[in-house]
Amino acid sequence: MCGIIGYIGHRNATDVLIDCLKRLEYRGYDSSGIGILNKKLSIYKEVGELKNLEKKLPRSLQSSGIGHTRWATHGGVTRENAHPHLSCNKKIAIVHNGIIENFRELRTYLEGKNHTFCSETDSEVVVHMIEELYRGDLEKAVRSTVEKLKGSYALVILSQDDPGKIIAVRNESPLVIGIGDNENFVASDIPAFLKYTERVRYLHDGELCVLTSTDTKIFDLKGKPIKRGVETIKWNLEDAEKSGYPHFMLKEIYEQPQSLSRALMDRVSEIDPLVRLNEFDNADIDTLTLVACGTSYYAALIGKYLIEELALIPVSVSLSSEYRYFGVKDGMVIGITQSGETADTLGAIKEARKYGCPTGAITNVAGSSITRLTDSVIFTRSGPEIGVAATKTFTSQVLVLFLLALKLGIAKGTIHGDEVRKYVSLLKEIPVSVEQVLEKEEEIKKIAKWLKKYNNVFFIGRGINYPLSLEGALKLKEISYIHAEGFAAGELKHGPFALLTPTSPVVAIVTNDLTRQKMLSNIGEIKARNSPIVTIADENDREVEHFSDFVIRFPSLPPLVSCIPISVIYQLLAYHVADLKRCPIDKPRNLAKSVTVE
Repeated sequence: MCGIIGYIGHRNATDVLIDCLKRLEYRGYDSSGIGILNKKLSIYKEVGELKNLEKKLPRSLQSSGIGHTRWATHGGVTRENAHPHLSCNKKIAIVHNGIIENFRELRTYLEGKNHTFCSETDSEVVVHMIEELYRGDLEKAVRSTVEKLKGSYALVILSQDDPGKIIAVRNESPLVIGIGDNENFVASDIPAFLKYTERVRYLHDGELCVLTSTDTKIFDLKGKPIKRGVETIKWNLEDAEKSGYPHFMLKEIYEQPQSLSRALMDRVSEIDPLVRLNEFDNADIDTLTLVACGTSYYAALIGKYLIEELALIPVSVSLSSEYRYFGVKDGMVIGITQSGETADTLGAIKEARKYGCPTGAITNVAGSSITRLTDSVIFTRSGPEIGVAATKTFTSQVLVLFLLALKLGIAKGTIHGDEVRKYVSLLKEIPVSVEQVLEKEEEIKKIAKWLKKYNNVFFIGRGINYPLSLEGALKLKEISYIHAEGFAAGELKHGPFALLTPTSPVVAIVTNDLTRQKMLSNIGEIKARNSPIVTIADENDREVEHFSDFVIRFPSLPPLVSCIPISVIYQLLAYHVADLKRCPIDKPRNLAKSVTVE
């Protein structure tokens, strides 16, 4: 949720911290702060965007420091609640991502020991507990402190009395170590320090790292050393930058032909025919549950249609936050999460493992928590996604789920040679189909200019286009702040019809499936209530024009495949509505990219 950075090395720490925080601001932008060490520990914090902090910083030289961008959980958006937090003696500072569940109990104990608190946050108890337990050995005080914590945390600690080191420790919140030359980094996400190094060591749950300018040492919480190799990141800084686009979201929309091609690479063959999915190649699945949150949940709902259609395997789809507490845990469980760090999805997988369920993951991030938690993993290969609203990771998730459906169908004998070849050929057309949709941007922008004046928009579809409508509504609401809802078109007469007025436009998907005529009837019924209609239709479908105020066409593809180019239409529509309304597209209010706390 929040963004964390720590630096120790030969550069000016203030400059490095601010530079790195700019690449983490998508993780939280309510407030920001840094702590720098130059004989004395100094803290600087400001509410609002990072530029507010940057204006207040001194230009003196420092060799180590910690920084934070906050997404508020405990306590309001105030300077006092911003990180870093300081000990009473002003010698220890911490930054924290996560939730300390027993903070009230710890705070009461510490206040009884005459500690004075300056914030409303759960995080501040950590720095006071370290101070309370410090006896000249910072690592020991940190280990003793985290033993008392319940909840999730990624912590980075700086001490005036230990100037040559930074301590990092994690449990259920991500931290990664960046290995430089005579400098080292720790961050909540790789893009923070990718400008400076491509070499990383991943910190796992229940591990502590001591960073100096020349070394990084990892220990368990008993102080036992852990050996872990250095990995090299395969994407570069340019991948994580805007590259001339006005927003990360638009850049990432336009990267989809490449990200989809990477998702397919080396995984399909028309000649054999076969689908390769590494650890899933030998998976024997009779029943399947997909767990996910937000956009990934809608990808999972699309996956249900694909897998049940192609493999005839019953699929349940659950919100991770519900699955972990309710319902039957049985069969294989696959968690879908772009970051691999989504707290509820990790919790759902852990719950499934308690019941002996085989587990898998579909994720974008190698080395993320879910990759170490599950039995098997499929990577989406989307590259870094900075915009809070998921775009290329969503379409890659859907494509990977299509591959999984084909793989399972081949294994179950529900689809065979020529049919597999047909689908593989269609999947290979998807990157080109997406490029054709991107060429319609100006046409979509004109419709967005018309749509932006409305306060309520409804999205409808049938079959696989129903969850796609839910995703289209989510995209519009999260970045343009227009109230939007998605519905199964057949459900309109069961309540939503009451909301139809001339000021409530409807966006409808019409594809050439077995419900096409029903869908046209639904649109006709909506038109009779004087609601404006935007129809997303096959390029060869002329009948829809009689029912529609606007038509946006996608390349002619079978319904199971067309969901990917249609989703790109929705992304561009939402983007341009938000842009025309001058909304902060990459940083929508109250939202953050990766939800790492429950």
